[in-house]
Amino acid sequence: MTNIPLSVAIITKNEEENIRACLESVAFAGQIVVVDSGSTDATLAIAAEFGCDIYREGWFGFGPQKQLAIDRCGKPWVLVLDADERIPPDTAELIKEIVMSSDAKTAGYSFPRKNYFQGRWIRHAGWWPDRVVRLFRRQAGRMTQAAVHEAVEVDGRIIELDVPIEHYTESSLGRILQKIDKYSTLGAQEAFAAGKRSSPAAALFRAFLTFVQGYILRLGFMDGRQGLTLAVTDAVNKFFKYAKLSELEEAGRGETRRSSSSRPNA
Repeated sequence: MTNIPLSVAIITKNEEENIRACLESVAFAGQIVVVDSGSTDATLAIAAEFGCDIYREGWFGFGPQKQLAIDRCGKPWVLVLDADERIPPDTAELIKEIVMSSDAKTAGYSFPRKNYFQGRWIRHAGWWPDRVVRLFRRQAGRMTQAAVHEAVEVDGRIIELDVPIEHYTESSLGRILQKIDKYSTLGAQEAFAAGKRSSPAAALFRAFLTFVQGYILRLGFMDGRQGLTLAVTDAVNKFFKYAKLSELEEAGRGETRRSSSSRPNA
């Protein structure tokens, strides 16, 4: 590791296809923390090659999991990165410059994120610039505790940078379906805990609106077949999230009815 005052926080599970390129792109950092939730492939062996600080933990949701990684960072600055993301050379040079000589009044920095899907940079339907806060002073930043769609919260001034982070999103349709199942379940559980309710008809309506908004109104059709595939998968994810929410609601009503019927008469 180098003497750059930067820790990189990464969470993993079975990321052997992505983790090497990710770690190569941040090899300039003074510390790389990897929190793994049960990899059975070569992920941890690859991380060990790069001298990462490796921790094995159970799964607590995306926000809490990334916070575990942040809590183990020891440098003044933290960069949160997903295993399927990369820091391009120009971005790396600017990050090094920032952490070595940054204005003390600045607490964090956001980046535009270039999302690649099946070899194509996706520029429409809200996929660009997809700005995210990822670099921050360790004492000033934290993850939200959301189980899905987590984000970095920073106390203080945030500066928007023009250099990107690259994100190589899942391209295999089979694995995309697996992710939809996982993300829609987490999203439904989070929505149910927040008191939201749904129905199968509402789920279908939300899915239809998601497709129309992404593919037509936000010009997803300009990203070719990849844009169509993403619009469909976004709509399918939306449908299953709210269909599962309806399922949770119905299960809750059934539990209430059973509890009521089991009470002795006064």
